[in-house]
Amino acid sequence: MVRANESRLKGRGPQPRGNAMSGEREPDRRTTEVESPDRSWSLEHLPWPEVGRVLARNPRLIVPVGALVQHGPHLPLGTNTFIAEKTAEEASRRCKTLLAPTFHYGVRSPGKESFAGSAGLQRKSLHRTMNELLAEWEDHGIQEFLIVSAHQFEPHLDALLMAMTSSSVTIVVNLLTIEVDDIMDGSPLAEHGGELETSLILHLSPNRVRMGQAVDVVPDPRTHRRYAYGRVATPPPGSRGTLGFPSRASAEKGERVFLRYVETLEEILAQDETRFQEEWSGPGASAAGPSQTTSGTNKADRKSESP
Repeated sequence: MVRANESRLKGRGPQPRGNAMSGEREPDRRTTEVESPDRSWSLEHLPWPEVGRVLARNPRLIVPVGALVQHGPHLPLGTNTFIAEKTAEEASRRCKTLLAPTFHYGVRSPGKESFAGSAGLQRKSLHRTMNELLAEWEDHGIQEFLIVSAHQFEPHLDALLMAMTSSSVTIVVNLLTIEVDDIMDGSPLAEHGGELETSLILHLSPNRVRMGQAVDVVPDPRTHRRYAYGRVATPPPGSRGTLGFPSRASAEKGERVFLRYVETLEEILAQDETRFQEEWSGPGASAAGPSQTTSGTNKADRKSESP
């Protein structure tokens, strides 16, 4: 379920560089924000002094990463992006954790057919971009990154997993490998634009779904295996981009899956908050060496450590 890459050096972690948050780390009575249940924790919506004050008590950042990839004639190209973004937003709100703007492009395979509008990056391009962004945020005091994606394609996940920081923890979560077999009628990993993703969009944004255009395409065993291990990003020629059974989808299933996704991120953030309190509790506190974090078991997942 979770592909994780963690590295941490001993000590107190990175300190803000320059005047990024100088003098703005501690709130006072004149600047303390009133937190409403619906307040945004997005970097896009907050002024920099407020970001600095949040980081002083919670130095973590959720980073949703999407992909502009076809999902059949009935779902939008931004399906992966929308699922990752909405899940990250809800987890950010519940856990009062800062949220980065969504990165809308991932790694994709052009496949054997041309699907109008689909576009993506090479693996090395996404890897380099993530490295640069994480380095900037780490200089501002971020000590942990939770990267959230919903694009089941091995090169895409590898690019995220290989993202490196000097001392911050990086955790990569592939939402599509979270166990939901008890909710779905079929195997989610064997589909593309099928029951799972169609259900999620029916729940999150039903006006974006063209159910009249949905077509069920039965996956053959070989295609099933390739999708189960994330080795191909697009269905075979002739499928019109769909693999699986979108006709089985429902908004009710999508709501249950979405809540499970959010609760999984909540659990990860809650576990890491406890760890932060123990490891960064005061001067001289010693952090653990390079380690791994994972939850769930799935043969399609791999874990690694950054050097």
